[in-house]
Amino acid sequence: MNCAWDSLLAVVPPRLRQKVDNLGREYLLELRLRKGQRAELVLKHGIDTIQEVVGEEDIRYVVNTASNYSPWSASTVANGYITAPGGHRIGLCGECVVKDGTMTGIRTVSSLCIRVARNITGIANGAPLRDSLLILGPPGAGKTTLLRDLIRLRSNAGCCIAVIDERAEIFPDAAAFPRGPRTDVLTGCSKRQGVQMALRTMGPSCIAVDEITSAEDCCALADSAWCGVELLATAHATDCRDLRRRKIYEPLYRSGLFTQAIVLSADKTWRLERMEIWASN
Repeated sequence: MNCAWDSLLAVVPPRLRQKVDNLGREYLLELRLRKGQRAELVLKHGIDTIQEVVGEEDIRYVVNTASNYSPWSASTVANGYITAPGGHRIGLCGECVVKDGTMTGIRTVSSLCIRVARNITGIANGAPLRDSLLILGPPGAGKTTLLRDLIRLRSNAGCCIAVIDERAEIFPDAAAFPRGPRTDVLTGCSKRQGVQMALRTMGPSCIAVDEITSAEDCCALADSAWCGVELLATAHATDCRDLRRRKIYEPLYRSGLFTQAIVLSADKTWRLERMEIWASN
């Protein structure tokens, strides 16, 4: 088993659990629950459904169980998801709560997308084991999975790595997601707080973070710039050109923090792209 499968099954409504286990244990990528429709399993080889129609009580069960019955106090709900035990991410869709033009939560959830966090070894083979590296790809391409394997490869090669794992999604379970012998993981804090703490107290040669999605995240990486520390990070973009179009990432290419990127495709393959031109802009 290459994921915390029991943790995933624990958030699945009991009346659907056995069929999800039978159909998806080895190949499930996503479980989609939409109120009034059949449960949908997105598998490695295609899409399947189970006979039962999803009801409001099923949606409520997943949200309450994944969030320990405090869904609206979870900091990530305002971003449209909850991180369940085992690192599985649950996307939420429904009626939003907006205050002063900013989304603050979801009042009524009508559909869910449960993305299975899997540990796959060897997918980062051939990637650079030195220097800073940015991993790019569309949603669902496997950025976190590749980051996890790259961290492990560098750790096994002797690199001391501090992982700022805000929501325990990179290494959520020590048994299912081995870290490598020289990896230290900090969870429960923001990227900026975590980077500062790691620099002050852990003496890493590399700092790794997942999902650069805001200006504050970019600033977190800038905090460690030119301190002799290499960086590993992921961002949503189809390639380097796409990344450059997005204003939010301007600090990354203006600073020259990264000179190369791994670009993932939807079919999980990857290629290496150079980014030196950005440092000179």
